[in-house]
Amino acid sequence: MMPAMTTPSLPTSGVQLLEVAPEFAGQRIDNFLRTQLKGVPKTLVYRILRKGEVRVNKGRIKPEYKLQAGDIVRVPPLRLAERDEPAPLAQGLLERLEQAILYEDKALIVINKPAGIAVHGGSGLSYGVIEAFRQLRPEAKDIELVHRLDRDTSGLLMIAKKRGMLRHLHEALRGDGVDKRYMALVRGSWPTSKKQVRAPLMKNNLRSGERMVEVNTEGKDALTEFRVLRRFGDFATLVEASPITGRTHQIRVHAKHAGHAIAGDAKYGDEAFTQEIRALGGKRLFLHAYSLTVPLPEGGELRLEAPVDDMWVQTLERLGA
Repeated sequence: MMPAMTTPSLPTSGVQLLEVAPEFAGQRIDNFLRTQLKGVPKTLVYRILRKGEVRVNKGRIKPEYKLQAGDIVRVPPLRLAERDEPAPLAQGLLERLEQAILYEDKALIVINKPAGIAVHGGSGLSYGVIEAFRQLRPEAKDIELVHRLDRDTSGLLMIAKKRGMLRHLHEALRGDGVDKRYMALVRGSWPTSKKQVRAPLMKNNLRSGERMVEVNTEGKDALTEFRVLRRFGDFATLVEASPITGRTHQIRVHAKHAGHAIAGDAKYGDEAFTQEIRALGGKRLFLHAYSLTVPLPEGGELRLEAPVDDMWVQTLERLGA
């Protein structure tokens, strides 16, 4: 029987039996399979779960089933082409991400992710930050994203090198142990009195496969706190946004809902405002995860701040002029 600590090979036929090691207890079966079956498309993982082809202790389970230590997971034959090693990523990208590291120890990496780089492959991209770090840190066998940032959002992104750190940070994120703060440049004059936006959010997948989020009473509760940092007349405001809940596209949709769309937001923004900012050289989404405070497993906390890029700085200088 194959222990779940190793990545199984992907046969063209034959059943795999995986025994769940104690450190995987409590993890959802879908997430477990996605990490164990590296290189298997996410859609295939969900298909075999939906069809009941994955069994746990010989019984059918749902994708949200939470594993227990000692569970025996049966994976059906996966008819895949033989996989070669992933193609090496462009040296320029690897160097850029290596230079983006703000903090690293034996269990955790925190980077200042540049705008325009996806955190993982998918949606037509064969690579992202996590694929790059698997090449940069091949000795870290359990390297995983702790959380996500939208492709066009820049700033602090945590990558766990050990499963214990991943579990610790996920627990902290579920509670109120992690403090994440963003800066956003929004349209118009944000009222000083508007300190929070509470509006339920619902995800919709369009026919094109694009994910959109909207304010909907049937959605999940979402709360973002806002604070004015700097005003540019009535034209624009630099705000700090602290997401108390962690919904997809939360800050972007809440800013739009408040009537102050974020500059450069192709999905939820104001086209005229975005064009005016672009004319000043601001050709990006003006949302940046700049501040992060996280508790460390051994006690104490890690506090980091990430500087904005030159384009952001120069655009605000021109706005201020």
